[in-house]
Amino acid sequence: METKWIALDGWQTEMDGGLEKEQLEGQVSKLKEHPGIVQAAKILQKGGLVAFPTETVYGLGANGLDSEAAGRIYAAKGRPSDNPLILHIASMEELPGIVREIPETAKKLAKRFWPGPLTMIFPKADCVPDGTTGGLATVAVRMPKHPIALALIACAGLPIAAPSANRSGRPSTTTAWHVKEDMDGQIDCIIDGGEVGVGLESTIVDVTGEKPMMLRPGYITKEMLEEAVGEVFLDPVITATQPDPTIKPKAPGMKYRHYAPKAEMLLCEGREQEVAAYINTQTERSQKEGKRVGVLATEQTRAAYRADVVLSVGSREKEESIARHLFQVLREFDEAGVDVIYSECFEEGPLGMAIMNRLRKAAGYRVIQVEESDV
Repeated sequence: METKWIALDGWQTEMDGGLEKEQLEGQVSKLKEHPGIVQAAKILQKGGLVAFPTETVYGLGANGLDSEAAGRIYAAKGRPSDNPLILHIASMEELPGIVREIPETAKKLAKRFWPGPLTMIFPKADCVPDGTTGGLATVAVRMPKHPIALALIACAGLPIAAPSANRSGRPSTTTAWHVKEDMDGQIDCIIDGGEVGVGLESTIVDVTGEKPMMLRPGYITKEMLEEAVGEVFLDPVITATQPDPTIKPKAPGMKYRHYAPKAEMLLCEGREQEVAAYINTQTERSQKEGKRVGVLATEQTRAAYRADVVLSVGSREKEESIARHLFQVLREFDEAGVDVIYSECFEEGPLGMAIMNRLRKAAGYRVIQVEESDV
């Protein structure tokens, strides 16, 4: 299969600042008429696969109401069949057609955070096939805040099922070129909308219970959710520091290893100077064994390391930069051909939970607590 490339760079949405509602609507209105969007929408209507940018990561889209089309997503990604897909819509008017009930909590969250990087879990309507929901009686729904995504959904006239556009288990894609690395020849079309604004997948909240429950952390934090609707529970799997077979995640996808680079990865937690000294000691040992070593650091610490490849993921003074570049840096380590990666930890700040959730899964929960005695 030849994968068509549609270049639409320059339409991305930055989350810090972002577009005003009228500006976003104006861009969407123009884009709906763009020949590239019209062509991609026709591919979706015919059951094909289109990769497209959202403000979080690139999504791999198909007609969410077509079980066969959804099946093509699973096949292209190598995705487990019990890992449900998220339906993307372009307006609130589309929601009643795909869910059985819209709780008041969901209405409040939608008013506050849609369009945006928030996914909500609802009881599904009969028209949503089990092939899209992984056999569950619920459906995940999101309204993205990206003009290309919104225009594509509106032009296609159907909800688009779209997980991240990467091979299952690999780091999520934050540029169209990342999508090409993983998906070229496997899907019908890639829309190049430039680098995404957030870099982490959406926050997922289950609104089917008496109290909302966060199932996956993201740019929309627990504190932000609670400002809108009061108390929000956390799925215990989010804060787990090690896999626990007694804890069954409410979001089936959270049980799988994600975001993994090709190299072995270890997270080092502790005070900055002690972590740097420990990683340098381990680097020297690994190099003596003939291994090529990478270190994931920040702008503030990168000069402290002596590894073969030292990459900065961003600045601790602006954690949004860490979130935005995390998956890109993990892919750069693959390109550099390292055998082992040592990474700092990033618990601090509002996005610390989301960043560490991705890093722990990328490292297979291998976390080293660095003490002074280890140095």
